[in-house]
Amino acid sequence: MSRILLVEDEDHIAEGLAFNLRNAAYDVDVASTGESALTMMADTTYDLVLLDVMLPGIDGIEVCSRLRQTGHMEPIVILSAKDRTEDAVAGLDAGADDYMTKPFDLDMLLAKVRGTLRRQVWGRAQASNHSAAEPPEQMRFGDWLVDFQTFSAGHPDGRTVELSPKELGMLRLFASRPGKVITRETFLEEVWEMPGSLETRTVDNFIRKLRQALEEQPSNPRHIMSIRGAGYRFVP
Repeated sequence: MSRILLVEDEDHIAEGLAFNLRNAAYDVDVASTGESALTMMADTTYDLVLLDVMLPGIDGIEVCSRLRQTGHMEPIVILSAKDRTEDAVAGLDAGADDYMTKPFDLDMLLAKVRGTLRRQVWGRAQASNHSAAEPPEQMRFGDWLVDFQTFSAGHPDGRTVELSPKELGMLRLFASRPGKVITRETFLEEVWEMPGSLETRTVDNFIRKLRQALEEQPSNPRHIMSIRGAGYRFVP
């Protein structure tokens, strides 16, 4: 049974979401403040975090940032009443894997939970299939060496960048199709397991994050190229 931490300070929303998640056979813990969420994350291993932004005390963006800074790589989906693009970008830049705006469709949230947890299981299975004698699965990105098992990228000068599951999913897709144009629809369908027709800037925001992390000049990328009206192309 997958274990989910739901961080939500509004009791009626927390109760409703927890009921529906438990009804879908998930083990759910609920935290009502950012401080309690951080304490629970320090003591318990979770498969997924559903994180509200507007929390008393430490807000959801800061909670997300602190979790990533302390090495927590569990998938985090932010749930927020803020629907501006800059709010979504702030959440993603803090390390969230996805951003859903309230009010949201319950079926869509449950589908996102199922998809995220499926990818977690797949990733663990892939890692367990590698014997200790085999080298970890890696890819080159300019001067960076991306390691899909440690969720990180290393640079010859000693720099290390931690990568989220979604960022690694995008890099896997790029690595499987070097030089080919990959549409936003394909990223949504294969990395997020969402309908390709969905109107969202999620893919573009994650491309921006990858460029900032791994391109020497993010504003003038050499490896993740934008193809106007089509999508993105990866040049190793």
